[in-house]
Amino acid sequence: MTIRMRIGTWRLTFLTIVAFVGFSLIASAARAQMQPAANSTAEAPPIPQTQIPADITAAVNSPERPAADKALDAGRKPDQILAFYGIKPGMKVADIFAGGGYMTELFALVVGPKGTVYSQNIPFSEKFKKIGDQWDERLKQPALKNVVKVSKPFDAPDLLPVPPDSLDAVIIHLNYHDIVGFKMSTENLNAAVFKALKPGGIYGIVDHSAPAGTGATDTTTLHRIDEDFLIKDVEKAGFKLYGASSALRHPEDDRTWLVFKHRGETDRFMLKFVKAPAVANRQ
Repeated sequence: MTIRMRIGTWRLTFLTIVAFVGFSLIASAARAQMQPAANSTAEAPPIPQTQIPADITAAVNSPERPAADKALDAGRKPDQILAFYGIKPGMKVADIFAGGGYMTELFALVVGPKGTVYSQNIPFSEKFKKIGDQWDERLKQPALKNVVKVSKPFDAPDLLPVPPDSLDAVIIHLNYHDIVGFKMSTENLNAAVFKALKPGGIYGIVDHSAPAGTGATDTTTLHRIDEDFLIKDVEKAGFKLYGASSALRHPEDDRTWLVFKHRGETDRFMLKFVKAPAVANRQ
């Protein structure tokens, strides 16, 4: 082979390598663009009914629960929520922005007499007095004697009246968007939750999905919130996103309508944040 032929062959090989490397870099960049946002996590599938703990099944099926609550179960799937967050007998749990107490009662039935539930609402204005009355009546039930009523605004310095590092779980069910939308203090709320949870404790949030990238735009109109916006807001307090569930997903929901239009049919995210011991120890 002549020197000219060898040079030509070398040039062809070199150009082939350069082209391959360039293609690989472009493909890698394209794959990177398709990856989920840094704050997202893979969603676990719904928990099979055979794996739902008996204590949770018994609570959901309890004859003591109001018929109005049970009518909401098919859409809300409380057994999936309770099981995903690992609610068990003997736990200390807080139900934030409890509303009429739908979740409060379920928590109380699961944690049982050796557990405690802190049911929190802001002081109700006259406009929402009916919800406050429903809450008060529910808490009078004998099955809820393990519930501590907490009526405090979200900017209260003692929002959760518990010792630091004492709660096993804190849950907000379908109401974080309202706290954001009505400009209540999520900063104080999340700091109070972080302080109250044990290292490794669970901060669970379920809410209605808004279109990605919309932030807090739909919180007071459609009562929805952008998932990534919420994650970033919570993680500012020191929490780490630990898990998510697809049990409440409705992919047919285009996320453009008011959530009260078809109750129980909205696309909802279910997120599990953790108070990581390493993070807690630096506070």
